[in-house]
Amino acid sequence: MSGPRVDYGEGTALSLTAAACHNSNMLVLASASPRRRELLLQAGFSFEVRPAHIPEEPLEGEDPFTYVTRLAREKAQAVYRELSAEAQAAGTERPDGWYPLAVLGADTTVTLDKAILGKPEDAADAARMLRLLSGRTHRVITGVALVTEDGVEVATEATAVRFLALSDEEIAAYVASGEPMDKAGSYAIQGRAARWIPRIEGCYFNVVGLPLALVSRLLESRNL
Repeated sequence: MSGPRVDYGEGTALSLTAAACHNSNMLVLASASPRRRELLLQAGFSFEVRPAHIPEEPLEGEDPFTYVTRLAREKAQAVYRELSAEAQAAGTERPDGWYPLAVLGADTTVTLDKAILGKPEDAADAARMLRLLSGRTHRVITGVALVTEDGVEVATEATAVRFLALSDEEIAAYVASGEPMDKAGSYAIQGRAARWIPRIEGCYFNVVGLPLALVSRLLESRNL
């Protein structure tokens, strides 16, 4: 149960960069995640960062795919509206009203037994999640959304991740390291948790936070 699912819908920058770029229009990443920023740079895109500030709690009965897709769309739409309004107020829109802006939103969650495991509330919550993941295979799902003047395009990627069995001592030491505290599912595959992950099925970069092949196809389909 891994791989991309695509669905089509309607429709103070923190950093800029990448000297070698694919895109000619203004691409904005609607995320404060340093991991997503690093991955998008790794793929060779030039962009600015403008985090979105929206509620991120799942709705009652919301399944993981719907949840991450909704949040990715809402993040991208919120930033697109903000930047478009700022451009209009500053008089930087083109005379025909077209503004060459594309906003990429993303959200990642961990799911096990249909439950959504988001970022832990505290150390005890992080330990609880790690105990759930111990010795089992879970899925990491990322929703991405690209908002342009033409509307919204969304897609999802899922990766199956196998965890070794963890002792209480290993869990306690990992939680004490602080690494789990801002991660969905309370672990980072690119960090210390890598020692407990013997295999995955699907995109590694998806587990880090941004499925690069899927995102690249999405951006390149819009000539970005």
